[in-house]
Amino acid sequence: MTDAVLRTHMLHDLSHFGLRLVAGVFFMVHSQAKFGNGFGKFLSSVGLPSEMAMLIGLLELVGGALLIAGVLSRIASGIIAIDMLGAIIYVKKLKAFSGDQGIELELLALIILLTIVVLGPGRISVSHIVKKIPRFLQ
Repeated sequence: MTDAVLRTHMLHDLSHFGLRLVAGVFFMVHSQAKFGNGFGKFLSSVGLPSEMAMLIGLLELVGGALLIAGVLSRIASGIIAIDMLGAIIYVKKLKAFSGDQGIELELLALIILLTIVVLGPGRISVSHIVKKIPRFLQ
């Protein structure tokens, strides 16, 4: 009976880590396109200042790294979730679920981020190792 409980906890911990790892790598890779001139021009074409490109890129790069490490993961997930909401509502304008101008990828990322906000970083994280970080900052 004890073995089943331990295995369940281990799978739970691994799933937390896997979710954070996939989301973190996704946003770190996704951030690389934000540092070129093309994304700034795109932002200008939708009515946003082109200077936001660097800020969005840094948000996704640093936020992704924090997610992978499991430090400030609730805050990083919350801020990146706001970024995804902006992409869904302001940039994609809720035109379609899939296909051209589809929001499916951004919506999936939003759901994953909100799940991390609710669940926290899990036990396989720097926050768990340090143990002195308040829960709302994990």
